[in-house]
Amino acid sequence: MQHLDGNSLAGPLAEFFAFDVTTARARCNGCGEVAELARAMVYRSDAGAVVRCGSCGQVLATLVESEDRAWIGFSGVSTIEVRRAPASS
Repeated sequence: MQHLDGNSLAGPLAEFFAFDVTTARARCNGCGEVAELARAMVYRSDAGAVVRCGSCGQVLATLVESEDRAWIGFSGVSTIEVRRAPASS
């Protein structure tokens, strides 16, 4: 099965997060690599997506969708870093 890059998560996750989640940096529980989710490998099917670390291939996250709900799991991520916009004076 071929994979897409993490940028393919932007649309499906935009409904749940108030920022572009592909720009967030996540730490892989497997190898410790810290990288933007856009650099992850995403394997999509009719049921949803499996997000794997671009360095070691460990599962970082899963997204399962139905018509009326979604399940999002970040089981392979120890932290997610989100940059805030600078405060305006």
